Amino acid sequence: MLQKILNNKLRLVQFLFLVVLLVLVRTFENQLFYDPFLDFFKKDFTKLRLPSFNSTQLFLGLLFRYTLNTTISLGIIYVLFKDVGMVKFALVLYYFFFMILIVAFFYIVYFAHEHSNWILFYVRRFLIQPIFVLLFVPGFYYQKQNK
Repeated sequence: MLQKILNNKLRLVQFLFLVVLLVLVRTFENQLFYDPFLDFFKKDFTKLRLPSFNSTQLFLGLLFRYTLNTTISLGIIYVLFKDVGMVKFALVLYYFFFMILIVAFFYIVYFAHEHSNWILFYVRRFLIQPIFVLLFVPGFYYQKQNK
């Protein structure tokens, strides 16, 4: 698959452009998104209390970031596979996982005890980072090879 991408320079440029966009989302996260947990998780958060936050703004910030990462990730999947069916399937998976993760995130924030900071860290990580594209690309590649 990598050889096919290298043979098609336009696809390679598109792929690299989308990866750079993901990097820019991460680089400018402080300016783009409301997330008081950014600084919280840079400290020794295991013993700290959760920061105060506005639930609506936090939800909208997480939704915006997840949607931005999802859109770019779906672009990567399309550039790599040129299969609209895979992109649609990935979109359904992305928003299925979003629903589960956002409910888990706010449940942990409001109802879990203080020692759940590590769980919160990892749930939030899946919400704010494009981790699913790292899982979907190999899975879709494997599926495409075995068809």
